[in-house]
Amino acid sequence: MSIRKSLKKVLPPISVTEQEALDAGDIWLESSIYQGKPDMAALRRIPVTQLSAEEQAFIDGPLQELIGMIDDHAIQEDIHLPKEILDFLGKNKFFSLIIPKAFGGLEFSPYANSTIVSMLASKSCSVAVTVMVPNSLGPGELLMHYGTTEQQQHWLPKLAVGEDIPCFALTGPDAGSDAGAIPDAGIVTKGMWNGEEVVGLSVTWDKRYITLAPIATVLGLAFKVYDPEGLLGNQVELGITCALIPKSHPGVELGNRHDPMNMRFYNGTTRGKNVFIPMDFIIGGQKNIGRGWQMLVSCLGAGRGISLPAMGTATAQASFKSASEYSFVREQFATQIGRFEGIQEPLAEMAGKTYLLEAMRVLTTEGLGLGLKPSVVTAIAKYHMTELGRDVLTAAMDVQAGKAIQKGPQNTLANAYQAQPIAITVEGANILTRNLMIFGQGAMRCHPYLKEMVDLIHSDDSRADSKFNGVLNKTVGYSVANAFRSLGLSYLPFLRKESAKHAAVKKYEKRMNKLSANLATMADMALLVLGGNLKKAEMLSARLGDMMSYLYMTMAAIRYFELRVDSRLQKEALPYFEYGVTWALAQCEKAQADFVANFPNAPTRYLMRLLTNSYSNATNAVTDDQIRKLAEASLENSEFKAQITHLVKSVEGDGYDINTQAFVAKHKVMPILSKIRKALRTNPVAPATAYEDMLAALQKRGDLTASEVEAVTDYENKRRVAVRVDEYDFDLNLLSKEQIAAGPESYEQKHKPAA
Repeated sequence: MSIRKSLKKVLPPISVTEQEALDAGDIWLESSIYQGKPDMAALRRIPVTQLSAEEQAFIDGPLQELIGMIDDHAIQEDIHLPKEILDFLGKNKFFSLIIPKAFGGLEFSPYANSTIVSMLASKSCSVAVTVMVPNSLGPGELLMHYGTTEQQQHWLPKLAVGEDIPCFALTGPDAGSDAGAIPDAGIVTKGMWNGEEVVGLSVTWDKRYITLAPIATVLGLAFKVYDPEGLLGNQVELGITCALIPKSHPGVELGNRHDPMNMRFYNGTTRGKNVFIPMDFIIGGQKNIGRGWQMLVSCLGAGRGISLPAMGTATAQASFKSASEYSFVREQFATQIGRFEGIQEPLAEMAGKTYLLEAMRVLTTEGLGLGLKPSVVTAIAKYHMTELGRDVLTAAMDVQAGKAIQKGPQNTLANAYQAQPIAITVEGANILTRNLMIFGQGAMRCHPYLKEMVDLIHSDDSRADSKFNGVLNKTVGYSVANAFRSLGLSYLPFLRKESAKHAAVKKYEKRMNKLSANLATMADMALLVLGGNLKKAEMLSARLGDMMSYLYMTMAAIRYFELRVDSRLQKEALPYFEYGVTWALAQCEKAQADFVANFPNAPTRYLMRLLTNSYSNATNAVTDDQIRKLAEASLENSEFKAQITHLVKSVEGDGYDINTQAFVAKHKVMPILSKIRKALRTNPVAPATAYEDMLAALQKRGDLTASEVEAVTDYENKRRVAVRVDEYDFDLNLLSKEQIAAGPESYEQKHKPAA
């Protein structure tokens, strides 16, 4: 028996849905990472995407106007999104960022789409989700790529202006991650449509977690099609199919809501029983019966890299900006809390991870802007960018402590903290994405021969044996070359190549090349020894996926530093860059060490240690000096810090504006504050009195000028507002600043019965 036929007996077959997922999307930079040779030349050749004049005008105009309309605290206290906001979204084409201009849409780039969603997310998760869903995986994108001309002309102009609101229903009570198991069914049958009998589908479905379903006017629906009567041919099970059904169609149920973490975007259910639809409702028409899963995973390869990664980036930028400004103006023990090493550690973590997030957001959307749909890269972006956003937000909550947990209009973190699990859960739950998708797809798509080998193993072609032997020989040669490259780069550092022009980048590029070579040979050996069982060894395969992810993250960080940071700002940016890449590469080394240590085959484990020079679990982690430098940099009012928090748009009087005013005011008066401290050490003002009285005393004795007192008083007033938290009366009615200043009424007086 041939090697191929022996493998065919032991390897599990690949299901149709698995095959379609593996075939979907494009390969990009991740392929060179997997193969052990990160393509830095290709990375540096990618055109630097900028916002067009039209995109910038939209951001400066309608988007800024919308941000000014949003009171996120009021939204969360209510039960509905304000009608004026929904109307504004439709009128100004926020639902048509990706729809072509030919159909009345804006046709913005992925980079612009990401930027708009990010800026909205920094202000309100509920509004951001409402905008992102129609511009991500849904009816609009499916129609653009797969719809008939008639469907495109009918639906896209209406979707573009918000005349119709779309939702897309895939997940149900019994089918979440395993979308191929959806029980929702469409039976090919005959029924009446427009007064005549036609062949169509009788569809029954029960879906949940569907964003915009309660306000949608048109339902995108995924279900399996069966033809038991043979009306379309001799095949009974025809596969997953996507249809577009108006809400007004008889039998369609839309409206019941869920309550996702108290966020006020619309999310809910849709159901239908034996609803007859004509073949014209199928996206792309009858010829697309059975192509639904292929259509979905293909479109997901783009949208998944924009919306939720944008929200993760926005969350991080808002959290870092808020916490760093607070750390500068908040003092304890006569010292800014940002100077304490206990605060510097999370502060540096926030800064470094925010840098990584912006770098990944930019690189991923630049790839999508090339017309690619890199399914592995977008899975990496979705998983790691939502997780990093969660890390930064959690650290910010820790730093702001009591201020962070008191809800109210001034709190810039609480609503985002409440919403964060949503991003972790949707568009492929993060556990699924990390454990099954990143390396699972990466190995099949990025290995130069593996997919062809697997296809040949399961092939019934009479020439499959000879073809397989040829591919096997190539695979052996590829694996041997990988092993020698890994061995050489692991023990002989002078063999590690780099092409960076900036001296600060060179050592990180060399370290990345070594780890990539290690990944290639580790993946080869794991596939050789474990074969199809590697798919079940999720903890092992996830670590290989982690290595791919952190190396992609490193490439993004390098590209951003080289091509997105102006040369005059690179000194300011260096602590952010060095922390970011050091952290990413240390995580890669940890994933490598954990993989080798837990590999089940002892001889292979020892060989891996030899080929990768990984005899211990030690990593080149972020140092205390790097933490101190970055924490100090994050307290500066620098141009580069503004660059990596640019997605946060404040409105006069909101929490961001209050924090920033105090932060900027303190930087202006730092020399005066130093002067005050020196004067008080030399000649204290006694007795201790109010701050204003102390300033007056210093002015009276000539230590301060009138203008200095005025500047410090202005800062002190802004500081007091920045460190305060919102207050409510006994019945949790929000109190204004004027009401607080007037003093509380006693509960007895307020509720005293009338005479």
